[in-house]
Amino acid sequence: MDIFTKFNRNKIQDRQVDTLIGLSKGITADGKVDQAEAEFLQSWLVQNYHTDNPIIMNLLDKVTVMLEDGILDPDESTELLSILRLISGEETEIGEVAKPSALPVCSPAPSIAFEDSLFLFTGTFAYGTRKECQQAIESLGGLNAKGVTKNLNYLVLGTYVTDSWAHESFGRKIEKAMAYRDSGVPLSIITEEHWVNEAGF
Repeated sequence: MDIFTKFNRNKIQDRQVDTLIGLSKGITADGKVDQAEAEFLQSWLVQNYHTDNPIIMNLLDKVTVMLEDGILDPDESTELLSILRLISGEETEIGEVAKPSALPVCSPAPSIAFEDSLFLFTGTFAYGTRKECQQAIESLGGLNAKGVTKNLNYLVLGTYVTDSWAHESFGRKIEKAMAYRDSGVPLSIITEEHWVNEAGF
């Protein structure tokens, strides 16, 4: 790929993200996400899926799963509202915390030793797909776990993990990791942002 093609692609992606931020602000303005809004968002994401922008790709995957039964249920609506507020940078309402910092992450965040450490990714990631995150770990000398065990070193929570995590399929992983950590197992629960910063991506 020549530099001009890459530059133009980046410009297109910037424009798409700007548009997505605008859409997110519009959809969340009334404090809820209804069926029609979710379907409109899905349609827009499908039209813009040809890029390799991880935000668009991950959000489309998330919305597609929510709408696969044809119904946006109340829990899905609440989660989508939190995700779109996170994308748009809007402040959440009192008692409705969307950022991973509200989750059971280690504080202060630990220094990460990548070489030979065991990592598990859960949730949806801005960095890329789960497979891309796992490949990144391997490139840094780390290992990927298949589940939460006493041997796990780091559970990484995706940027789009929201306050409704306890109702998600990955909520069991977080609960299990918390139980191990609370019992004295040296297992760290960290955010995607901290993982990316420590890795130097």
